[in-house]
Amino acid sequence: ARMNDYDVRIAHTAGEHIWHVHEDTDEFFLVLDGRFDVALRAADGTESTVELHKGDTFVVPKGVEHKPSSPGGSILMFEPSGTKSTGDRHDGDIPDHVDSTTG
Repeated sequence: ARMNDYDVRIAHTAGEHIWHVHEDTDEFFLVLDGRFDVALRAADGTESTVELHKGDTFVVPKGVEHKPSSPGGSILMFEPSGTKSTGDRHDGDIPDHVDSTTG
């Protein structure tokens, strides 16, 4: 769906995404079902992971490198229209199991 200049997306998640960055926009996640993890990489290279469960929300600030993963779940995302799911830049090639789409 679209609301004003934002795409509202629902995704069914399983497996690992790729490390990527959205330079100009925050990324909002609401876990609808299951578990959804977001690994974050700080500018100094240190990594941490936020573990989310049904009903949890999390915002990845613009410019922060992150890599979502999930053992299985469903999420709701709000992103400005045209935001690429693999970010403005990412590590390496995009594996076959990762969709690189825009809203």
